[in-house]
Amino acid sequence: MAKAIDSGASAVILDLEDSVAILAKAEARVLVAQAIDGTAALPAATRPVITVRTNAVATGLLADDLAAVVRPGLDAIFLPKVEAVEEMKDAAAMLERLEAAKGMSAGTVRIVPMLETALGVMRCYELARATPRVSATCIGSARDGDLQTDLGCGWSIEGTELFYARSKVLLESRAAGVTPLDGVFSDLSDEAGFAQDCALSARLGYVGRTVIHPKQIAPARQAYAVSEADATYYRRVVSEFEAVEKTGASAAITVDGKLVDYAMYQRAKRVLEWARLDGK
Repeated sequence: MAKAIDSGASAVILDLEDSVAILAKAEARVLVAQAIDGTAALPAATRPVITVRTNAVATGLLADDLAAVVRPGLDAIFLPKVEAVEEMKDAAAMLERLEAAKGMSAGTVRIVPMLETALGVMRCYELARATPRVSATCIGSARDGDLQTDLGCGWSIEGTELFYARSKVLLESRAAGVTPLDGVFSDLSDEAGFAQDCALSARLGYVGRTVIHPKQIAPARQAYAVSEADATYYRRVVSEFEAVEKTGASAAITVDGKLVDYAMYQRAKRVLEWARLDGK
């Protein structure tokens, strides 16, 4: 956990679920709580977002998980295998009580539903809208993971088998106004495959993904970043469109031979906002 927190990742997920044996759950809660406490002294500029992957509601372990880890320093929980709005609301209610008990502001701890079953994917929009605490969704796209098992589908680097599920989660997350995150790529030895999968994910519209090893951080960050060439083009789109707009001459121009109207102008502004390159 200490290495993860110091890895340079944007966020760290401290796990209480599948990487922890049943008989080790209680010990893991203590260690995770200590790790969260240990981030308090980190400078804000270098401190990653601190999250915990709890056990699923259906396991009956969630209440004990939250009681142990909700404390100042915890930013969010990843809620695995969630399928029902009631599960989201129950988790939010538990967080509200614990935040009050710990002297934390209401709503401090956000929820990221993990969509790892067919039913979870089917209900993505409802789950994302179940509570204002939802800041993002995360699809379980890992090879041989829970979603693939539940769907009974195959897996390929081309992504055909999970393409619909990925697209549905992306669309419904955007419709719900939350950030779509892709899941892990589990083959650490396949660096080319990881880059290819990240490229597909980014083209679909995902803005990042969970990773399982520090060596995946840099290539993932590169894959999801706006390229300098795109940033340069979109800066020109914004600059040239706004210049013409001020004259009242037209609401449509061309930049590098491409049509630019209000829709393309708004797209350019959004891309620059994502990249934080426009200074706004």
